[in-house]
Amino acid sequence: MLDTLRAGAKSWISKLLIGLLVISFAIWGISGDLLNVGGDRVASVGDQKVSVEDFDTAYRRELDRIGRRIGRPLSRAEGASLGLPGQVLGRLVAEAALNQTAADLNLGVTDEELVRLIQSAPAFQAPDGGFDRARLVQILQANGLTEDQFVEERRLLEERLQIAEAISGGLATPQPMLEAFNQHAKEERSAKYIELDQNTAGEIPTPGQDELASYFEENLAAFRAPEYREVSLLEITPDRVARPGEVSEDDVKREYESAGGRFGEVEERRILQLALPSADEADAVRQALAEGKSFEEIVEDRGTTIEAIDLGSMKRSDLIDPAIADAAFSLGEGEVSGIIEGRFSPVIVKIAEVTPARKTPYEEVAETLREEIALRLAEREVLDLHDEIEDARAGGATLTEVADRFSLTLDTPPAFDTAGTAMDGTDVDLPDAADLVSDAFESDVGIETDPLQLGRTGFVWFEVTDVIPARDRTLDEVRDRVVAAWTREQRAERLDTMATEILSAIDAGTSLESVAQERGLEVATAEGLRRNAETDAFPAAAIEGVFSGPVGTTGRAARDSDGARIVFRVESVNSPAFFRQDGEIAALDERLGEALQNSVIGEYVSERQAALGVSVNQSNINLLIGQGGG
Repeated sequence: MLDTLRAGAKSWISKLLIGLLVISFAIWGISGDLLNVGGDRVASVGDQKVSVEDFDTAYRRELDRIGRRIGRPLSRAEGASLGLPGQVLGRLVAEAALNQTAADLNLGVTDEELVRLIQSAPAFQAPDGGFDRARLVQILQANGLTEDQFVEERRLLEERLQIAEAISGGLATPQPMLEAFNQHAKEERSAKYIELDQNTAGEIPTPGQDELASYFEENLAAFRAPEYREVSLLEITPDRVARPGEVSEDDVKREYESAGGRFGEVEERRILQLALPSADEADAVRQALAEGKSFEEIVEDRGTTIEAIDLGSMKRSDLIDPAIADAAFSLGEGEVSGIIEGRFSPVIVKIAEVTPARKTPYEEVAETLREEIALRLAEREVLDLHDEIEDARAGGATLTEVADRFSLTLDTPPAFDTAGTAMDGTDVDLPDAADLVSDAFESDVGIETDPLQLGRTGFVWFEVTDVIPARDRTLDEVRDRVVAAWTREQRAERLDTMATEILSAIDAGTSLESVAQERGLEVATAEGLRRNAETDAFPAAAIEGVFSGPVGTTGRAARDSDGARIVFRVESVNSPAFFRQDGEIAALDERLGEALQNSVIGEYVSERQAALGVSVNQSNINLLIGQGGG
């Protein structure tokens, strides 16, 4: 357990809690043991077995869970490459060890208590409260479970919970540990500092020819010209292929007529809705309507206001209750409905205002529709063109010949390097196709390449037309760049020297203020500095130095953003207040407590597995994850 805590302390709570995941699955999860219906086993723990069906079901569920998270199915082989089989097996073996322990200790749960626990589970509650059996059935079906299987697994879960509570219940975070974490997170420090910027460094003289040439030769690789590639590109997309001018007026008009409510706005109504929660209230309102009372009088009699029951302006589709929607959109402006038997309760509505539907005139949207029709037609044409171009290339045609044959445009962008940058340093405008640049550098002149996908429905072909080898540039080609680099280096050396001299003077006993005054510099103060929270003035390296010692600690650091140096002295250390019940501390206490409890449970599970004995049939596992036997 101590090793776990030491490892976690290296990066705060995050690493401390990583171990929680596997152990919590072992204690709180619903496992594949639920489907233990016989067959060969993949593992045994004491008298408990983890069957092939157990593992297969649990592994498929894990693949499905991760697949939903990443937005695509995950194959068994991909899961194996991520180490999922070992994680799933570890969870099932841990559960089996606890199930065996529960059986050895003769633990159990009464049927009445089990029913109560299931019916009170939040996942099975109806929207208006109470146990919803239909919801239980729906969830079980979605997970491929029968009710009997779920009940048996829940019984095993409750038995495991008894063990967990017995060995870790009541284990709380030691206060010194909690105080240390709180101190590390919230301690604030203030520091005085001198900033040495480019102006402080003064004017850097222009280097002489010999000095510049020597610097250039020493740093030749930094100014070397990379390899460049020239390519020809044949790009086909619906945008390029579309011909709006060939779409007939009749087609555009038909599109407009079938557009429904797309162009314009559908009818909206401002609805006042008074809910009548009980049958007695509905009868009372029905009687009031028969007596001729106005809607406003009825609202007032119910002890509410018009503002409180105003639903605002709504479309028919905004109303989820069909009965209310039918009634509200059958009334005229100012009219009041009778009692409507709504889905949740009877209601009465009044239409305060009607905003009629409006359709945008044909002339205003005709060009938009024409372009959309042309694009749809072009999407199909792109696929046909793709096949025809591939046939032509298979017959030996070059991209230039293909472009001429199909009246397409062949693009010839400037030569570019592996970063897509031209020789003049600007970005080359290339099609947004994955791997275009890298594929161009893997190809060569005269080599036929496969087309690349461009967006959802486009393609791009390329041919390398020239390879411009990497070379050493001459000083005259990059003189300005070399001068700028030499100047930056000289300025950095000068600032480093100044920072070192100032720090040495401070460490020798001269005050920061005196050193600043002697050099015509200003002393600034930074307050509220925290670990892992760099500021504009204090970069990460400076923050690390500020928290490296007590009051009086000095240091220096370079600032990458502008090349400045700062020399600092720690002025004060402000320890945070500690109240265990404080919101943030309480949340930290809870997380650390859970980590400690799970660490203890993890040690216990490991001990039980060692005592009971664990055997694993790797051949069966390999077959299930698609890696063959053996």
